[in-house]
Amino acid sequence: MPRGYFITFEGLDGSGKTTQLRRLAAWLTASGKSVVTLRNPGSTALGDRLRAVLLDSRSESSLGPISPLAEMALMFADRAQSIAEVIAPALAAGSIVLCDRFTDSSEAYQGAGRELGSQRILAIHAAVCDNLQPDLTILLLPPLAASLARARKRNHRHAASEAADENRFERESDNFYSRIHEAYRQIAAREPQRVVTIADDAADNSIDAIELRIRALVEARLTALR
Repeated sequence: MPRGYFITFEGLDGSGKTTQLRRLAAWLTASGKSVVTLRNPGSTALGDRLRAVLLDSRSESSLGPISPLAEMALMFADRAQSIAEVIAPALAAGSIVLCDRFTDSSEAYQGAGRELGSQRILAIHAAVCDNLQPDLTILLLPPLAASLARARKRNHRHAASEAADENRFERESDNFYSRIHEAYRQIAAREPQRVVTIADDAADNSIDAIELRIRALVEARLTALR
């Protein structure tokens, strides 16, 4: 059986990546494709526990401050488990795997945001994830201010409704997010064949228009495999 196809979605919270992943999954499924979706961190029993620690703003009240290196290690523990439990079996079965965040997020958030450096992140990825690389990464990169405003508004709304509080990263400074935004730009420049950036530079940048651009991109990539 031919190997499946691995697509990751990247960007700051509030960039629209999760919405676009869901829309792409629905379109591919309606087209008769076998599709598996997941998120990092999360989507396994271990990953969901790690997600609660890493993203819940209340976790440090009981655990104490999480060091940048511990944060990085937990992110990769989640990723290694998701590869073993979800991604590798799905690819072996010929499915299209759509993942909300992968190692590019660690390079941006921990490597740049926490200032641990890209080389450390990439070395750990090679060791812990057997250097598994996405076939395609869709990077949604709207202006920084717009992403932050949407993410903070959404997470505060969820917290107020007693849903999961995932505000831990949203409490960071604008400088933290500026470093992340720039890191994503550098990753895209370094790997232009894998990473396709979708920014707010088109005449129509509505959710529907972006969805159509992503569909066309994915369809072209999948057609090229035949």
